[in-house]
Amino acid sequence: MTTAPVAPAPSADPQVLWRLIVQAGGMKAYIDGQLKEKGFLVTRRDADSMSDREKDGYKKALKQEADERRKLRRETWGAYKANHIVHLGEGVFWSDDLAPDKWDTPNSEERAAENELPAIDRPEQLAELLGVTIPQLKGLAYHRDAATSLHYVRFTIPKRDGTERPIWAPKKRLKAAQRWILHNIVERLPVHGAAQGFLVGRSILSNAAVHANAKAILKMDIKEFFPTVTVRRVKGVFRRAGYRDGISTLLALICTEAPREVVEVEGETYYVSLGPRCLPQGAPTSPSLTNALCMRLDRRLEGLAKKLGWRYTRYADDLTFSLPAEHKGKPRLGTMIGCVTRIVAAEGFEVKAEKTRVHRTGGRQSVTGLVVNGDGPPRVSRTVRRQLRSAVHKLKTGKPLKEGESLARLSGYAAFVYMTNPDLGKKLLADINGATGAG
Repeated sequence: MTTAPVAPAPSADPQVLWRLIVQAGGMKAYIDGQLKEKGFLVTRRDADSMSDREKDGYKKALKQEADERRKLRRETWGAYKANHIVHLGEGVFWSDDLAPDKWDTPNSEERAAENELPAIDRPEQLAELLGVTIPQLKGLAYHRDAATSLHYVRFTIPKRDGTERPIWAPKKRLKAAQRWILHNIVERLPVHGAAQGFLVGRSILSNAAVHANAKAILKMDIKEFFPTVTVRRVKGVFRRAGYRDGISTLLALICTEAPREVVEVEGETYYVSLGPRCLPQGAPTSPSLTNALCMRLDRRLEGLAKKLGWRYTRYADDLTFSLPAEHKGKPRLGTMIGCVTRIVAAEGFEVKAEKTRVHRTGGRQSVTGLVVNGDGPPRVSRTVRRQLRSAVHKLKTGKPLKEGESLARLSGYAAFVYMTNPDLGKKLLADINGATGAG
């Protein structure tokens, strides 16, 4: 007969308990050790030779062992889940298997090292780098088709065509994780020279400067740019960077969210998924991820442009082509538009045909808001400069501003002018600050 069992100790902290499990040699070894230590482990015997009284005692001891084993299994499984990711939500394939697979980038370690990317093989490494626990990491990445809460705050801003653009701004913890991924991984990925947006040393000014003194300017937009970049495509960026499937899945989920509709059911608010996860407009990682993703698109469009004698840049979803004034051959505009449309489609995007525009030398040519007519540097239009001077004059004379104008808006326009004309911009900013009493 077994000795009387001692009272089980209270459950340990999940992290501490998991270390004990690892030291014991695994979950089964830990459970068997605990059963033995606490006096619950029953030595198996042949019951046929037992008396009825002995059989009753033997059965009782086996039942106590089984009950304690179930309890220990729950505790060890809880410790395992607290230190591992076992599931990431509906429709998400998850595996932290480190074995190579056919989708691994050849020489992945060397490629990651070339780009000075942090070595991350396991979720616990990523969690440590992000400054979160494994459960918190899982929470940041977990997908629900119908969620009662999100890691984002939704609001809208007006577009030029009068419609509303939805912005999903990440909350504090998710934003911090995205910023870490942005600065330590995404910003270190290769980007084509034609990309001008959201890169150090490049801007709307550098984008416009490429297209100065043009015989013709062709502007085309990509339709639904961020929503088209789904979680699978984002995962592909991280896989090509050299990360294995599990880490790439986590990184992609942290950087994406599903478009959602707010639904009220019996007093409960649900955020219902309307499609696959994609890049949210508002996440700090989204613009730079598109730059990395569009490497091949930019390469193909630049190759097309050079072949036909044009110049090419991309600022986010804005594609700009210009024919230099000194170009002697035919512009082949129809060929350019057709080929661009097909290349964009082949790369998984769609041209917004109604926003395709051609600007010739007879009218004003502007690129990302700056006038590029002639061989001078890009500049803010006369209309904007005139309106800004008028508003500053009203401030100086104490007259009310026009509807829709504000000090913040005027300061923003003055900074816009300063970018291309520092002397004028500095004077306008000084006038605005002087008129309002700012330092």
